[in-house]
Amino acid sequence: MGMTASTNRGSSSRPTAGTRSWSLGQAGRQLALSKPDAAAALDISINSFERHVQPELRVVRRGKLRLFPVEELERWLRENSERVFEERR
Repeated sequence: MGMTASTNRGSSSRPTAGTRSWSLGQAGRQLALSKPDAAAALDISINSFERHVQPELRVVRRGKLRLFPVEELERWLRENSERVFEERR
């Protein structure tokens, strides 16, 4: 007691949406990304992410929060990449 709501308000260690400091693994590697961060990581717009990438990914849902595991983004990249120059025989 003796602690007011205004005193406690700024002491939360939970980051706000859009920050990259949360969902870190033991080695400091980010484990999951928000939709804007996932789109940015792929260097595409959120609209392109929603249309072309998101339908093929597993997603973590908690209330309104949606997190895209980095491993899922890496899997999507592997499965959707192709060699620019194929060897011709």
